[in-house]
Amino acid sequence: MSEHGTNSISESYRLAKESYRRIGIDCDQAIAKLSKVSISIHCWQGDDVNGFENRGGLTGGIAATGNYPGKARTPEELMADIDKALSLIPGKHRINVHACYGIVDGNIVERDMLEPKHFSKWVEFAKQRGLGLDFNPTFFSHPKAASGLTLSHPDPAIRNFWIRHGKACRKIAAYFGKELGTPSLCNLWIPDGYKDIPADRLGPRLRLKESLDEIYCVKYDPKYLIDCVEGKVFGIGFEAYTVGSHEFYLSYAAKNGLYFLLDNGHFHPTEAVSDKIPALLAFFDRVPLHVTRPMRWDSDHVVLLDDELKEIAKEIIRCNALDKVMIGLDYFDASINRVAAWVIGVRNMQKALLSAMLIPHGKLRELQDGGQFTELMMLGEEIKTYPLGAVWDYFCEQQNVPVKEEWYEIIQGYESDVQMKRR
Repeated sequence: MSEHGTNSISESYRLAKESYRRIGIDCDQAIAKLSKVSISIHCWQGDDVNGFENRGGLTGGIAATGNYPGKARTPEELMADIDKALSLIPGKHRINVHACYGIVDGNIVERDMLEPKHFSKWVEFAKQRGLGLDFNPTFFSHPKAASGLTLSHPDPAIRNFWIRHGKACRKIAAYFGKELGTPSLCNLWIPDGYKDIPADRLGPRLRLKESLDEIYCVKYDPKYLIDCVEGKVFGIGFEAYTVGSHEFYLSYAAKNGLYFLLDNGHFHPTEAVSDKIPALLAFFDRVPLHVTRPMRWDSDHVVLLDDELKEIAKEIIRCNALDKVMIGLDYFDASINRVAAWVIGVRNMQKALLSAMLIPHGKLRELQDGGQFTELMMLGEEIKTYPLGAVWDYFCEQQNVPVKEEWYEIIQGYESDVQMKRR
């Protein structure tokens, strides 16, 4: 039983239900809906995006900062850490895997030679827990990406290596979908770009287009594989020019029957990704989403329950798009306990969704359409202090996970008993 007391939680929930009922919200319905939301949890938070290739440090505009002890070093340790995080997070979720996390048992397997068998242990892990798997090619931290160019490289040999990698990854993702009975999202992102102003902006993009055409020439059953591409405004070392810009990938996706993934760290700081979700929903039946927390740049901080996260969740719920927006997280913080970082981020994403479910969107829409903007503002502000916490606590208790901050004591025990011994 929670140290906060089952009776206390139930009574607080009863009072909260009554408050929300007065504005037309059914709390029981909301938590039932939330319990069915699967969030794709990124494996790379657990080891600072190192993977299992042992190639050295990160390259390609990616940096994981901090040196908190106890990070996972092996597939077994990483999976144990994921298990611990899942035990503290309500609901049933998915795991998002990068290609550099292939389990090759000490062998050297080049990325263009990766096969489903190198990820069979991930499938076994997911099957045993009833989880889905998503996938990502790894176009960074590799000698053939050292120049900063991969699929847009002027050298056909290097370009073809990465084309083969992209093809191999789609095959692996389709294997995930077939084995697990739920389609795997295969998301393609490349770091390609230039540090300073390029002499040719079109050439690299035409080469990227040709590379993508080759990667996506094989068609897979959408029951098993969902393809998407991810743009970015800039990266570290690629400040002047990004080949795979948003305009490029959005156009490519729309023309070629793919999906365009929104990462809320990949836009200009003044842009709101929450506003882009309904824009894409007007044209696409799915919108893949990576949720992170950019701080002045795409710094991938742990997701907090901040204003933009709440707005992202509002757009998903008010657009009735829980079955269309494919929610995944993407951050990597090496300065704090890595398992705790997972728990904080996923639970915050869930809190934001719950908060959005407890808003009378129909009523607010009527006020907007009727031009009653004073009442619209008033009601929107009053809702902000309604008892979300009481509903969240009840949801956690119903899902048999710790309530409030109780989960952190479990993390402290795991850190001292397991993680600290890895040193």
